[in-house]
Amino acid sequence: MKIQALSIGLKIRHPQYGVGTVKGIQERTAEIRFDDGTRTIDPDASGVTPAEPSVSVSGLETPLQQFVETTIESVLDRLGYEQPDSVVEQLGLRWHKGKMVLHPADPTLQTKEVPLEVFFHKLVGVRNQLRVLEQKINSHTSLTDGDKVEMQQYVSRCYGSLTTFNVLFKSKEEQFSSKSD
Repeated sequence: MKIQALSIGLKIRHPQYGVGTVKGIQERTAEIRFDDGTRTIDPDASGVTPAEPSVSVSGLETPLQQFVETTIESVLDRLGYEQPDSVVEQLGLRWHKGKMVLHPADPTLQTKEVPLEVFFHKLVGVRNQLRVLEQKINSHTSLTDGDKVEMQQYVSRCYGSLTTFNVLFKSKEEQFSSKSD
């Protein structure tokens, strides 16, 4: 393996020492932490290979810009982020260009008006963050099954509290529900 292919944090496999993590890179050697300690090795001469799958972009048949944009869109989608325009598409047509008006009990105080598109975007953001939280709870390695169930119940109650706003959604599939999927 060439020294240029290494990066800090990369997991590698050494024929004698097993799997290790790159901790430092010099001109011709690398500091690798193995289970039995840190060693300085020459990756070109030692038969080191990547311990994890890797990807090479050279020879890519897709234009680089398209590849990067597709990758970014996938990451954002996985994180639960949505573009404002796609969020507004989920808003029921009767609410487009509408506004939410908050009237304080004290008539001497000014009312607050918020465009429904802005409010809806924030509401969908809360839903997306709850979805990410659910994924993190369910995939967490240190939590017991009982802890996961308990935390999931809190998330379900949050969804239940947000059902008031279901009237804003165009599609029933996008609405809040306190039922677990």
